[in-house]
Amino acid sequence: MPIVVQKYGGSSLADAESIKRVARRIAETRKAGNEVVVAVSAMGDSTDELLDLAQDVSPVPPPRELDMLMTAGERISMALVAMAIHDLGISARSFTGSQAGVITDEAHGRAKIIDVTPGRITEALGKGHVVIVAGFQGVSQTTKEITTLGRGGTDTTAVALAAALNAEVCEIYTDVDGVFTADPRIVPRARKLDRISAEEMLELAASGSKVLHLRSVEYARRYDIPIHVRSSFTPKEGTIVSDQPAPKGPEGEAVEAPIIAGVAHDLSEAKITVVGVPDTTGKAAQIFHAVAAAEINLDMIVQNVSATDTGLTDISFTLPKADGQRAMEALKAIEEQVGFTGLQYDDQIGKLSLVGAGMRSNPGVSATFFRALADADVNIEMISTSEIRISVITRSELLDEAVQAVHTAFGLDSQDGEAVVYAGTGR
Repeated sequence: MPIVVQKYGGSSLADAESIKRVARRIAETRKAGNEVVVAVSAMGDSTDELLDLAQDVSPVPPPRELDMLMTAGERISMALVAMAIHDLGISARSFTGSQAGVITDEAHGRAKIIDVTPGRITEALGKGHVVIVAGFQGVSQTTKEITTLGRGGTDTTAVALAAALNAEVCEIYTDVDGVFTADPRIVPRARKLDRISAEEMLELAASGSKVLHLRSVEYARRYDIPIHVRSSFTPKEGTIVSDQPAPKGPEGEAVEAPIIAGVAHDLSEAKITVVGVPDTTGKAAQIFHAVAAAEINLDMIVQNVSATDTGLTDISFTLPKADGQRAMEALKAIEEQVGFTGLQYDDQIGKLSLVGAGMRSNPGVSATFFRALADADVNIEMISTSEIRISVITRSELLDEAVQAVHTAFGLDSQDGEAVVYAGTGR
């Protein structure tokens, strides 16, 4: 039988009734003639609640113990979902990430999957069980400690399981009907996409779109796993994420993809400016080596032209807010060595990104984008581009208005009414 991997997020498992609804959908998939493997998140906002509790107990909890705590929510979900499936007359077995063979590196809180050895899963499937796996977690190959994959990691668990099991599809169930041209919470008239390339989805996820975890899209693209994003609250068809050729239209011709896939926004970044850097060879390398040594990923980087009278320049870059303090400390440690004159930290910024593979062959996209922002009186502080993406940094309080302006300017507003967010707090 074909194997289908499904993932259910916290909003889909918020309470007992939600869990029973999810169990019925899993049972329907099993009765349709599929072997089913399910990755589950913690119920509702319980992951955030566990994190809040940990910080109330200890301002800086040890990473190992924090991972032990944070994996509890998924273990609760997996057992409850298995119980609900049993009550529908279908046998189910639940497994933790380590029992399911999810092998990671040793980085607590942000571990990466390096292998999946699904022996226990395939054995359970062979005996006719539905398999429920606790997402977001694994076990370190070297230390044998429990690890977590970072926020949104259950998406990555599901795709990794799909790749290891040669599944037909990985279905990601969430609280919206699919992938939209913008976050429906910000743009109510956002339009659902029937299909989007993995390349475009990768850029959207990297730019702040929360419907899919970035690493899950990377994993799916690497192993050519189609992802089907859909709502657990309705039977509507969702969005297919795949680089495979699109189906033919009614006349037997390929359906041309739209120029713009969507608009993403991100409020989770901060900006650091290194002021008065001597404009000599190797200074930028020293700065970014120090940041890299602190294990911090950077996003956008801008260096100003040096002033002719001083020979000094400023270098600005963006990074996750959670890493801001660590980055500042790493830079202060090399201040005398590099010879810069100061540091500025700004966590009141927002990033807006326009994504679309059609940018490669359609002139005028940049002109329309920047005109929309100018008309909305949105000032731009930084600009970054790729072949299929334009990103800008602006003030955080202007971000919602900027997203709406750009979305409308590119004709992305739906004519079918407002999008529905069925559950979830967006926390």
